[in-house]
Amino acid sequence: MMHTAVGWHVELEFQEDDQHTDAAALLRLPDGTEVRAHGHANRHRIDTNQPRVGEEIAGARALNELAMELLSKAHGEIDDASGRISHPINV
Repeated sequence: MMHTAVGWHVELEFQEDDQHTDAAALLRLPDGTEVRAHGHANRHRIDTNQPRVGEEIAGARALNELAMELLSKAHGEIDDASGRISHPINV
């Protein structure tokens, strides 16, 4: 059996101020498809300003949304190829 190595690279970019962090995730698939997702984090007013924590939370939320987008894309491709409605793909 032959194995093929495939790699994906996810890009994450952040925009932040003292109270908010926004993350944008981009995945370019080998077929040329781009999948995008976003995440957001808010700092509570009594918490210390820790930009890294905001990035981790917003980044995790963006990656979670990206995962859901990929599952939805795969589900659609299964249905298109089979000509039927399949069961949803769960995480």
